[in-house]
Amino acid sequence: MPRSKLFAPIRISFCNISAQQPRALRARPHHPLRQSSQHNLHTNQLRYASTTAASTTPQAASRDARSLLTRFKNLFLGTTISLTLILGYYYVTDTRASIHEWLIIPCLRYFYPDAEDAHEIGNRTLKTLYSFGLHPRERGNPDAKGDLAVEVFNHTLQNPIGTSAGIDKHCDIPDVLLAAGPAIIEIGGVTPLPQEGNPKPRVWRIPSQKALINRYGLNSEGADHVHMRLRQRVREYAYHMGFGIDEEAEQRVLDGEAGVPPGSLQEGKLMAVQVAKNKWTPDEDIEAVKKDYVYCVDALARYADIVVVNVSSPNTPGLRGLQKSEPLTDILSAVVGAARKVKRKTPPAVMVKVSPDEDGDEDVRGICDAVWDSGVDGGRLLVLLEAFLVNMSFPVVVGNTTKRRPDPTPNGYILPQKEQRLLLEQGGYSGPQTFNRTVALVKRYRKVLDEGSYQRPENKSLPLSKDST
Repeated sequence: MPRSKLFAPIRISFCNISAQQPRALRARPHHPLRQSSQHNLHTNQLRYASTTAASTTPQAASRDARSLLTRFKNLFLGTTISLTLILGYYYVTDTRASIHEWLIIPCLRYFYPDAEDAHEIGNRTLKTLYSFGLHPRERGNPDAKGDLAVEVFNHTLQNPIGTSAGIDKHCDIPDVLLAAGPAIIEIGGVTPLPQEGNPKPRVWRIPSQKALINRYGLNSEGADHVHMRLRQRVREYAYHMGFGIDEEAEQRVLDGEAGVPPGSLQEGKLMAVQVAKNKWTPDEDIEAVKKDYVYCVDALARYADIVVVNVSSPNTPGLRGLQKSEPLTDILSAVVGAARKVKRKTPPAVMVKVSPDEDGDEDVRGICDAVWDSGVDGGRLLVLLEAFLVNMSFPVVVGNTTKRRPDPTPNGYILPQKEQRLLLEQGGYSGPQTFNRTVALVKRYRKVLDEGSYQRPENKSLPLSKDST
């Protein structure tokens, strides 16, 4: 077929296109020349940029130098900030850091003049810091030499230092306290049912004497509430040990399969739980009082290494009357019986916390009688002196806060007017001024319990020397 005939229809078709369609047709055709020119233009621009970047003009060299200097500055700044944060973390979280004594505590006292508010805020802060791993702790292993080790209830403790009840009344921060370094801590006091304690204000500082007066009145969230916290703590520990988080895993930890005491959950350390009666339970109804203590033991003893029976709080009316030999024997016998039924392989030890004010010969003998007659644990033990522990050999915690007001120290010091007024507040006094008197009372208890001679009728009339050692 001739070529003219082949392309003729196409020419006719284009010629017959209406004038209304050119705009649409011009958008559709392929224009290789236009795309090629655009491609060349783009290529030329890229080449031009590359050529400019590769140039070594003085201005470009100056910009490169400034950029390099900026990088070094940023690297130095980032490294400095990182090192500061790391070193600051290790310093602030060290219990021996002076910042705690000279900055944090003064600030806490300044912003919270009420001692109870400061106490609550401090515990709440420590609990929060612990959840993020930012809590204070004892760095290193200062007890590695073993020269401070003591044997207590078949446990070798790292040191003879500990804390007494009152710091952590509701089991909020047991692990924080253990991390601070003491070998034994005491939770509580815990009552069977929740009670608010005495009206506020009920805690006062005596700064010049480094002392406190408190009349908390055994404020407690109740045994059931503390039980839940202790159980959760054990189950979380069981989970981290790979035992699981159910009741069976909990039992394995309590039976010693983790290789740590079931209370403290740390090797070389123990945890005591202090129990008390509710303030509305009649003191003369010994059966009701026994039920209060046994209820607490049933709920809490399973998670404790030591159960401390508090019959000596100066802020609960009538409680110290339970230190007399007959009622104390009944109470301790009930507590010991309940502790021995605890569902675990080794039952907790039982101690009794006494008042330092009932220090007459008859008082000391009566308490010792109750201890022996009830079967309270003996052997090597620790004697609490409010905020620290002394290595001794009997199951009596000596002692609670005192109703007495010791003379100011140093001798002849005149207290400021404000502190003199605070000394008139009712409540238990605790401070370094009570140390010598408490140690002397410890010696007297130890002498009687070690010898056991008071059990013989012919020797009960013998006086006790206050200078006994």
